[in-house]
Amino acid sequence: MKLKALMLFVCISALAFVAQAQGSVDGKWAGEVAGGRGPQPVALTLKAEGGKLTGSIAGGRGGEVPIEEGTFANNMLKFKSKQMGRGGEVVLNWTGTLKGDEIAFSRVAEGGQGQAVEFTLKRQQ
Repeated sequence: MKLKALMLFVCISALAFVAQAQGSVDGKWAGEVAGGRGPQPVALTLKAEGGKLTGSIAGGRGGEVPIEEGTFANNMLKFKSKQMGRGGEVVLNWTGTLKGDEIAFSRVAEGGQGQAVEFTLKRQQ
């Protein structure tokens, strides 16, 4: 009986460790992105649930923009956003890696327009 109780304790402890190994992306994130007119502020509000990532982006023209097709697994996140550019609507593909209280992002316009931009956002308290 003691062996079964010990094994149950070990299994529960292992599950708790695995759950903590993948950090929480939930919350507010902020930083700057290099742009043609100098650094531009960007702020994200993110929430992950069951591998699905939802949230919004603030800081661009047009106010707050929802993220689309968001996923979060193994500390990797991906999503798309839409914004109006000079030639009409632009879809941006975002990929990031959660590292503690920072997310290292790469963002590129869909369709091969321009080069990828890399930047880091920090968790806001």
